[in-house]
Order: sequence, then C-alpha cells, then structure tokens
Amino acid sequence: MASIWKGSLAFGLVNVPVELKTAVRSDRISFRMLHEEDLAPVRYERVSSTTGEAVPWGEIVKGYEYAKGRYVVLTDDDLKAAAPEASRTIEILDFVKAEEIDWRFVETPYYLVPGKGGEKAYALLREAVRNCDAVGIGKLVLRSAQHLAGIRVVGDALVLELMRFAAELVDASTYVFPPASLVRPQELRMAEQLVDNLAQPFDPEKYTDDYRDALMRVIRAKLEGKKIDVDEPEEAADDTPVIDLMSRLQASLAQGRKRPAAKRPAAKRGKARRRRSA
Repeated sequence: MASIWKGSLAFGLVNVPVELKTAVRSDRISFRMLHEEDLAPVRYERVSSTTGEAVPWGEIVKGYEYAKGRYVVLTDDDLKAAAPEASRTIEILDFVKAEEIDWRFVETPYYLVPGKGGEKAYALLREAVRNCDAVGIGKLVLRSAQHLAGIRVVGDALVLELMRFAAELVDASTYVFPPASLVRPQELRMAEQLVDNLAQPFDPEKYTDDYRDALMRVIRAKLEGKKIDVDEPEEAADDTPVIDLMSRLQASLAQGRKRPAAKRPAAKRGKARRRRSA
C-alpha cells in the first residue's frame, strides 16, 4: 500500500525514518444516488440558498459563521497563515502508561513502517516502548491539520493512533447519569456473576457485521432476479413495561448455565472416566 506520510520519529536525539501506512480498511457497502427512470447517476450541485441557482467553483469562498447568519470570509492566504508548520518529524513529547489513556481520545490507527536504513533504530524504539509498557505521545501534521498522536507497540509493529485533543471531548458532567446507590447488593452480586459467566478471551474474528452480510444476500438475490420477502416489524406496545431486574438477572443466569460446556481434551476425558469408575 502507498505511504500516507514519510518522515521520521524522534525520541530524544534518536531519529527513526518511518512511513505512515493505513492499518484499517472500510468494509461498508456504499450506494450511488440514481434517477429512478433511467438509473442515471445523480450529481450534487452547489446551489445558492438565496437564488436557487448553481454556483461555479470560482465564485465560492470559505466563511466562518461567528454569529447567526453573519460570516467572516477567509482567503487561502489567511488559511496558510494559521496552518501549522509542515514537518517531517513526529517528536515524542512524553511517554505515558497505556491504562492512563481514555479510549474516547483514540481515533484512527496507522502502521509506522521503518524507512530504508532505519530498521535497527526502529527495533530499538519498539522494544524499549514494549518493555516499559508505555505509549509515546506526540504531534503530527497530516493533510494540513495538526493531530495529537499516540505511538504504541502491537506485535512487531509500531502503531500510530490519531487522537483527539481534550477540547474535542464532551465533558461527562454535561449529562446526568444514575448513581451507584440505586443498585442493591444482591442485584450487583448477580450481575457480577452474569459477567463472569459470559467472560471469554477477546477474539475479534467472531464478531461480524450482520447487516452487511444480510445486505449482500439481498443484493445477490436481486441480481439473480429473486423476489425479496420483507418481514413487517412488530408494533411496539403503547406502555413501556416496568423491568424487574431480579427476575431478568435470574433468567439470564439460568440461560447461561444451559450453555454447553467446552469439550475437554481426550486425555482429560479419559482421566475423568477412570475416576468415575473408581
């Protein structure tokens, strides 16, 4: 895959030549807007909200709305004056513990791939970060915008994660959340037991996009000329039922106990049979 950015990763006086490459890919199904009569693609036009007429690109400017319906126009020179200085270096400013980073800050991951001649320095930084169980925090200018970035180790790779600045997060105090005092001790014990019953090692392969799979089945069926049957959704009840937490927890625990037990290795099953016969 093509590099998104080339430069160096600096920690202290050590510079590691690196290339930024994508670590994720979109698996969403996209659609085109079509004219129903002849299935011709429909284009979006830039239309003035005042005259309703199309506006050519040459007559479009950028404006910041500082009050309702009032704008200040910014030219390309204005934007250049405010743009962060382009740099080919990601300087690690701090090292922090991974558990100290709130997940809300993390946006998009990228692989940092070593540049030519930088393999040893790359491996040195990677192993130092791994052994210290740390995450490097720095800043990166990408596509004319400055980003906060976290650098962590995943396997043999250094992964750079674009992060949000603190000002981009909505403070939790903006909303009202229920206090822990609402929970009775017996309910909490049963909920904890339910969590323990459902505990599994994380396996990302077991989680799939069910909507995408169903949508692809519909698309394939339509391509083959098959009729698509649509199930009508059930009407919601007028009154929202009062949830009895205890009965729900008990039913959930009973359902969890009915799950089939994992198969034991043959050797262990043999030992168990011998113990029972004894």
